[in-house]
Amino acid sequence: MAAKTQKIQATQVTDMLREDHQYVKDLFEQFSKTKNAQKKRQIVETALTELTIHAELEEKLIYPAVRPTLKDEDLMDEALEEHHVVHVVIGELKKMKPGDERYDAKFTVLGELCKHHIKEEEAEMLPKAEKRTIDWESLHDRVVNRKEQLLMKAGMSSNKTGTRQNSTKRKKK
Repeated sequence: MAAKTQKIQATQVTDMLREDHQYVKDLFEQFSKTKNAQKKRQIVETALTELTIHAELEEKLIYPAVRPTLKDEDLMDEALEEHHVVHVVIGELKKMKPGDERYDAKFTVLGELCKHHIKEEEAEMLPKAEKRTIDWESLHDRVVNRKEQLLMKAGMSSNKTGTRQNSTKRKKK
């Protein structure tokens, strides 16, 4: 019974990450199909906020909880380096606006970076982590609480379980 509870608690955390991943991938897809500069700006702003919040949750809460149990320093270090590159590109995009030279290209490259990172995380890190004994319940509570704080700070909201709630900026498909 304890192993089943552990698995359920683990998937609460990892499913939240997967949902965030899908939401951001959908934003990149919407961007690629949009011609309107104002709509592009809204998509980019939403994606940058989502990525910043998601990265903080992983870097400050999830990765530190998972790293000691995985014993795969290369995998964890690569994930952090990918985050670093994403942060650099986010910083550059925040200084730009639609119509700027390479704006679309930069956001497209950010999407490619994120999709690569998501693929590795979902294929390697998360399945391995789900099998490890971690205090998933406590981790879930900390992640949901921190996510809600970050969303509120960004003028967004969730339903306090870590899943999306409709708001003016953040809509679930």
